[in-house]
Amino acid sequence: MLKQRVITALALLALLLPALFATNPWPFMGLTVVLIAAGAWEWGRLNGMPAGAAWAGAALSLLACGVAEQWGWVQHTPPLVWLLAGAMWVLLGAWMIQRGVPGWGLWPRGARWLAGLLLLILAWVAMAQAHQRGVNFLLSVLVLVWAADVFAYFFGRAWGGRWIKTKLAASISPGKSWEGVLGGMLGVFLVAVTWAEVDRRWALPGLSFYSLLFAKGWFVALPALLFMSAMSVVGDLVESLVKRSAGMKDSSGLLPGHGGVLDRVDALLPTLPLAMMLVFWI
Repeated sequence: MLKQRVITALALLALLLPALFATNPWPFMGLTVVLIAAGAWEWGRLNGMPAGAAWAGAALSLLACGVAEQWGWVQHTPPLVWLLAGAMWVLLGAWMIQRGVPGWGLWPRGARWLAGLLLLILAWVAMAQAHQRGVNFLLSVLVLVWAADVFAYFFGRAWGGRWIKTKLAASISPGKSWEGVLGGMLGVFLVAVTWAEVDRRWALPGLSFYSLLFAKGWFVALPALLFMSAMSVVGDLVESLVKRSAGMKDSSGLLPGHGGVLDRVDALLPTLPLAMMLVFWI
């Protein structure tokens, strides 16, 4: 299993890194839209859609992303779109986690499917737009999610359940603890401060997400970073909830050793649009 994970990770890096740093944005947009389409196919399967509908969802997401690019949304998305995406993630995520696994099945299957496709499409638009703002900006958002995940894992392993006996979401993801969440927030804060300082001292090309936040002051940056950390956890929990509802361990087997595309990008789906929302509205 470890060998498979390493081989898959190296293959993905071999594809993503050249596209990420290419001077032309099309290789990155093309590669990521294929990944989003694969995620849309997985989403259809997770929600019990027929095979044809799952493939249609993948095609629909490709078409919608293409239309968004033609409309110029990759360069400049109407700020209300990001506000809509943020409201959907906050309200829908809170509702899903509060109601738990049984509550998800109460939604009409078609509504669940379409809501997920919309959020996947918005995540791609946010990723493409973040890339056009600069590699420094996009990487800072990606690293925020990775830092939250890594620090949460180690804090959860070391102190999970010692200080706060109540589980974070026992029926959805029994292994997650409040200590892990708090550790993830601490990790994000440390990464943000360090990254912003590196930006200031070495004048990296383009501004990072953290530098934009700290430019508005600590009273803006700190709540925004805590919010982003929390929403990365929400993305993870939402996907875990849907998988439990479907009785599936992984979203698919597309990435040997890693599961499916949604298993790898679940925490990014809310954080990318929310990062763009904060940039526009703060």
